[in-house]
Amino acid sequence: MTLRQSPLVAQHRALDAQLVEFGGWEMPISYPSGTVAEHLSCRNAVAMFDVSHLGTVRVSGHDAFDRLQATLTNDLTKVEPGRAQYTHLLDEATASVVDDIIVWWHADDPECFDVMPNASNTDGVVGAIGGDDITATRAVIAVQGPEAVDTAAPVIGELAHVGRFRVGTGEWSGLPLTVAGTGYTGEPGIEISAPAEVAPSLWEALAEAGATPAGLGARDTLRLEAGLPLHGHELGDGITPLQAGLGWVVGWKKPSFRGRAALEAERDAGIARRLTGLSVEGRRPPRAGCQVLVGDDVIGEVTSGNFSPVLGHGIAMAFLPPDLEAGSTVEIDVRGKRLSATVTKIPFI
Repeated sequence: MTLRQSPLVAQHRALDAQLVEFGGWEMPISYPSGTVAEHLSCRNAVAMFDVSHLGTVRVSGHDAFDRLQATLTNDLTKVEPGRAQYTHLLDEATASVVDDIIVWWHADDPECFDVMPNASNTDGVVGAIGGDDITATRAVIAVQGPEAVDTAAPVIGELAHVGRFRVGTGEWSGLPLTVAGTGYTGEPGIEISAPAEVAPSLWEALAEAGATPAGLGARDTLRLEAGLPLHGHELGDGITPLQAGLGWVVGWKKPSFRGRAALEAERDAGIARRLTGLSVEGRRPPRAGCQVLVGDDVIGEVTSGNFSPVLGHGIAMAFLPPDLEAGSTVEIDVRGKRLSATVTKIPFI
């Protein structure tokens, strides 16, 4: 299979990044500084991530709002042009999360939306809502961390101050930029969609301004500390928004959305499991697929786990019985060795 490449692949190679396959793309997992250093750069200062593997589906026209509103779970009437919204696309029969999505609603054209699906799900999202797949025409750079806005402002001006979950437009090198106050790290920051032909110069300007290049390895440990779900782990086949603790993305007051009947039935019956945090003693991290036990009874399975650079010990998320209270003690089977773990509310930090 031929892997797709980001418009920034030459920049990653020049930095000696470790490139790996991710969702059909060749993407940087880390740079020579290492994942922990990149993680801490984001938590303590500013890091930038190439997230061009995310899809962009442009949905526009007089019926664009109605198509999204009738298909996706969240209620677009809660926001307005110039805002972003997190939402889900569900399976009609089971209410499983087919994909979790950020919608950028353009302020300068209220009939234009950029729908941002996960890497491998773009075709399915186009099939559900229509629109044009414009992924190949742009790069997306996420600038994240407590110093993200101050670092980006000398490069892109007032667009850096767009605000949390707001969307703005401007220019770089004479071509249009779209910037949103969104991210996947638990830190303040922005995501910049830039035309492919000028994205390399933008990346280099951000690096010169002080943003540390960081790979998808750090992005994963950051999102885990922040308790953010990853499709294919905490979201996907057999997992509903209610089980994932994301009922707030469901617009129950609107008349319909795909999968509503199945989700409504689960809501009325009560969920059988809930996404829960686990804090592990020591540095050895649990991994996805590890069984969670009370005594000899298997009560769930780890969906994501890793070492937390900030907390200094292992953390994990798992689907466990909904009545299991925070502070309860369980064990995780890691390659035949049982690690003691404490049920913890998420986010971890």
